[in-house]
Amino acid sequence: MALRPLVSKHNVYPTFTCYQEPSFRSKETPRKVLLSNISRRTMASTVILAREAIFGDGIANAFDFRMVAPDQTVEQAESGIRDHARSLLQVKALLESESWSEAQKTLRTSSSYLKQDIYTLIQIKPASERPQLRELYSDLFNNVTKLDYATRDKDVSRVWQFYENIVVALDGILSTI
Repeated sequence: MALRPLVSKHNVYPTFTCYQEPSFRSKETPRKVLLSNISRRTMASTVILAREAIFGDGIANAFDFRMVAPDQTVEQAESGIRDHARSLLQVKALLESESWSEAQKTLRTSSSYLKQDIYTLIQIKPASERPQLRELYSDLFNNVTKLDYATRDKDVSRVWQFYENIVVALDGILSTI
């Protein structure tokens, strides 16, 4: 069964026709459904309310989709990078004690803040310095993701390999800034 709109110059309201697949026994005529009980005002108010519900500021502010903190200065971003890098490196104690779920939680929270600060710094830097920082940024967070997966799988050798890669990438970032 398919719905097809019939558009006419004289119809004010949309009209839909239901067509059924033809059968050999049935000689039914297509049924027309007239949506005359919906006024234009009702339809317009529904569209406006739906738009506000989907794109309204109140709902959009419930989630923070920004990668760059707008009021953050270079000094704040750099100090944030140093603080969050320290907290990211403190995951080592959790990895040594093999408390995998706690290590994952700490890794995820500290890396998300670090990611925001480094991205802010990349956007502030001159264009000539950005490619090197982007490469270090990519290397760091690819290894953070790999460490997260290795922690989930409890693969000790890979955990330490990715942790060492994170230390090297953080040293590169901290020496660049």
